[in-house]
Amino acid sequence: MDIHEYQAKQLISKFGVQVPVGEVIYQPHEAVTVASWLNEDDVVVKCQIHAGGRGRAGGIKICKGQEEIIAEVDRMIGMKLVTPQTGPEGKIVSRVYIEKAYNIKSELYFCITIDRETGGNTIIASKRGGVNIEEVAEKSPQDIFKVKLGPGNKLLPHHARTISYELGLKGKIARAAQKNFIALYEAFTNLDSSLLEVNPFVVTDKEEVVAVDCKASFDDNALYRQRQVAEMKDDNEYDPLELEAARHDLNYVKLDGDIGLMVNGAGLSMATMDIIKFYGGKAANFMDVAGAATPERVAAAFKLIYRDKDVEGILINIFGGMMRCNDIAQGLVNAAKDVGLNKPLVVRLEGTNVEMGMEILKSSGFPITPVPTMDQAAREIVQLVKKK
Repeated sequence: MDIHEYQAKQLISKFGVQVPVGEVIYQPHEAVTVASWLNEDDVVVKCQIHAGGRGRAGGIKICKGQEEIIAEVDRMIGMKLVTPQTGPEGKIVSRVYIEKAYNIKSELYFCITIDRETGGNTIIASKRGGVNIEEVAEKSPQDIFKVKLGPGNKLLPHHARTISYELGLKGKIARAAQKNFIALYEAFTNLDSSLLEVNPFVVTDKEEVVAVDCKASFDDNALYRQRQVAEMKDDNEYDPLELEAARHDLNYVKLDGDIGLMVNGAGLSMATMDIIKFYGGKAANFMDVAGAATPERVAAAFKLIYRDKDVEGILINIFGGMMRCNDIAQGLVNAAKDVGLNKPLVVRLEGTNVEMGMEILKSSGFPITPVPTMDQAAREIVQLVKKK
């Protein structure tokens, strides 16, 4: 799960990371109160969306005086912000963050992420903060420094000193940076984060080290014990179909193809997507209904896929081990009746009571094509969609 920048700053500040003083607002008239409270000559007004590249897209502005602040807030709230990460459709800005601005001497990059190879965490740091770190890694890999920590290990003072040395920091600035690095790592581990990225950490003219931007992602499977984080979820930043899938405990990810998929098991789902691609099709979603899905969940999953306006045809590929194929088939027929099925539907079932399941589908009276193999199912749905 992702959260907004201002929410990430609220969380990491509780662990001792230095962040700018600021306040989030939802209406333009609130800008006057916040500007008066901050009482700063310069402030930064930032659009709050779950995407990077806001500055270049006009979503971050430095303002002087109340009139300029109010004008920027009025411009930003309700605007559609298009960045390289939002795609051409952009995102609507529903809130902005106003915070203190600093006189900046230098900018640093600092990130903590899960290392899938080691099972531990990796810290990535660079002297070149405030820019796209992927570009730095590609063009100037010597400017990237990494520290790998094993599972359960803490970021110790000697690690922090090494990082600050590699970043060229000295004296008071180095000590301030080290304190921030250790605090940020504490936040990462205690909050079940999968990513904490500060870009940039700025060194100010007063020799402070401040996290002026922060991106945070969290392990969805750990949200049950991170209520404070879970309550920060902004439903407006998520696809409505993904939100509905979560309510039914379905693993669903919206993609950009036109063939809707419903499969049980992540491995089988990936294999199904691959074979569709092999035959010239493209999946509209990843959908794993899990091994013990009930007919009710199967029906809910089917209706969810059917609602996707990009879906031109649907492929069901289910192995009925814990699930009985006749129950799956009946759930699909009931769902087809509820939605008034008028899109191609190809179904491949295998496992317990498969013959009964296939007979239910064949006698349903709906345009359902039962097939015996995954290969045949993929070829059939791709051809049917291309004919439309």
